[in-house]
Amino acid sequence: MKIGDRYIGEDNPCFIIAELSANHNGDLNVAIETIRAAKKAGADAIKLQTYTPDTLTIDCNNEHFKIEGGTLWDGKTLYELYGEAYTPWSWHKQLFEVAREEGLICFSSPFDTTAVDFLEKLNVPAYKIASFEIQDISLIAYTASKGKPIIISTGIAEEADVQLAVDTCRKAGNNDIILLKCTSSYPAPLELANLNTIPDLKQRFKVEVGFSDHTYGFLAPTVAVTLGAKVIEKHFILDKSIGGPDADFSLDVSEFTEMVTKVRDTEKLLGIVSYEISDKVKNNKKFARSLFVCENVKKGDTITKENIRSIRPGYGLHPKHYDELLGKKFSEDVQRGQPLSLKMIQ
Repeated sequence: MKIGDRYIGEDNPCFIIAELSANHNGDLNVAIETIRAAKKAGADAIKLQTYTPDTLTIDCNNEHFKIEGGTLWDGKTLYELYGEAYTPWSWHKQLFEVAREEGLICFSSPFDTTAVDFLEKLNVPAYKIASFEIQDISLIAYTASKGKPIIISTGIAEEADVQLAVDTCRKAGNNDIILLKCTSSYPAPLELANLNTIPDLKQRFKVEVGFSDHTYGFLAPTVAVTLGAKVIEKHFILDKSIGGPDADFSLDVSEFTEMVTKVRDTEKLLGIVSYEISDKVKNNKKFARSLFVCENVKKGDTITKENIRSIRPGYGLHPKHYDELLGKKFSEDVQRGQPLSLKMIQ
């Protein structure tokens, strides 16, 4: 599968997405500078969110619409939160252009069909379905029908929800599906990450997999890569001092840069399945064990456990020959400390 000019999958580097979300704090210039900073921090893509308060909810302040429960946003209504957090649609074209100038892939999460239609006019290379929209099957079907790769977060999903979302995409003729393990808690405690779900998602649903992270720091994304995540999404902020709804669990420039470094180093460590050794390692085989003559011997002497040993360094015969050589005769005089060779043996 390909998003923009990037292939996603087994033999390709992890696709790292910087999530802009509300981290512009209502300032277009901050949004632009955040995109430029994401490129410098090593991101492959920048992701927006395309909604308005009215496409997500209604302006109502009864108990159903007030946020409670120990979140960062307790006390606000949904309409108030989304009014504070949304990215104006009038900014999108310019933000896409800035991303293109920086060599970043830019796409978005639509939250209703009007957002999909709007993003289609901007020729987005992919779509992201947010965790809380995984149950909006009509939205998933409409988005999948556009034929673009579709990334789906599973933050509030049970297995049946994930299966229905995947089946909906496939029914629409779209098999370019990436599932992101996600915990929809802000911030997410480490003990709820359950990263072992990542390889299970891949096996169970036969899709590419990744991780959308809301934990503090960048330990979780690094571990996710070791479990097969080929996409990492992390909230990114220019400077936490600007504040905003998502600032608390976002990475700033230096933190995101370090995360990217850790992910890339992890990929180097994982490498490929290989039983070959490098030239450097081959050179170091001289420090391995081999068979050496450990006593002065005369021609005709019997080879014994006392006069040959498997020791370091590695200039003598392979130790696998040790047992078969015991009891044979030396063909010449040999000084102690000489590597054993076949010409020394009758």
